[in-house]
Amino acid sequence: MSESELVLGVVIGGTGGVWQVRTSDGQTVDASLRGRLKKSEAGRRADGSLRRDTVRTAATILKLAVGDDVQLERSARGDGWAIGEILPRRSVLARRAPGGGQGERIVAANVDQVVVMFAAAKPEPHLRMLDRFLVIAEGNGLPAQIIINKIDLVGESAAHEKFGIYEQAGYPVHMTSVKQESGMLSVRAMLGGRRSVFTGPSGVGKSSLLNTLFPGASLRVGPISESVNKGRHTTVGAVLLALPGADDGYVIDTPGLREVGVWELPAGELDQCFPELRRVREQCRFADCRHVAEPGCAVRDAVDSGGISPERYDSYRRLLEEMESAR
Repeated sequence: MSESELVLGVVIGGTGGVWQVRTSDGQTVDASLRGRLKKSEAGRRADGSLRRDTVRTAATILKLAVGDDVQLERSARGDGWAIGEILPRRSVLARRAPGGGQGERIVAANVDQVVVMFAAAKPEPHLRMLDRFLVIAEGNGLPAQIIINKIDLVGESAAHEKFGIYEQAGYPVHMTSVKQESGMLSVRAMLGGRRSVFTGPSGVGKSSLLNTLFPGASLRVGPISESVNKGRHTTVGAVLLALPGADDGYVIDTPGLREVGVWELPAGELDQCFPELRRVREQCRFADCRHVAEPGCAVRDAVDSGGISPERYDSYRRLLEEMESAR
């Protein structure tokens, strides 16, 4: 890279003072944040509009996040690199500011999809946890894909029977067995060329799956598993892991995805985070229907007729109750 050329890259890690940036030619460099970086750029939404919580102080520049596409410049002393511009974001995965504060903190920028991985058995899948992860993705406006691993333990037909409710809802469901190396091609194709937040409970085989797909990469996604399993987080730091030979695909390893939660999502909008409810909600008699006891509810009618699974509807009811009691 010469000093005169325009260098573009993606932030793959780091905090505050020093950030690791993977350049367009595949190199990884350390870079500081240019002091003259326009504060408004760091405080913009994915569509370019200013965020309401943007405070026009020097702290605004700390909104740089893993996944941001940036333009690099030579540092003032000429002995390193500096981030001179944050390019417009196409999406964000955000969580509430720590300590119950107002506003949000960007966990990762320019996310293409959330990939939720569960096991068919060992550990026994908890579908309400799966539903919560899907709501997190929907609430952030991100498409979700589901991987069900270890189908060799129960058989593919049994796995389809258990998780068919998600196919019915409209989610792509990939059935895999890392042990038998089955279902790998569809997962590899799904990850290629995309930036994927990879999540799921501990012990479902995330690391094994990625290392089977990308031999020699030594990819690890442990922090996600630990945060989910313990139900708490210690950091919101994220790391982008490049997938070799995956057409510029990345896996975003981020602890604390559980903390993203459904914060600031109004209870009245929860139904929009369930695709099968979203498809029929406009047919309800009342525009503000909660789909619990109101007359003329198209959602409950769809549950009765088999169009919406009782299990998914029960998850919706439980989440709604949780959100309303937290107000």
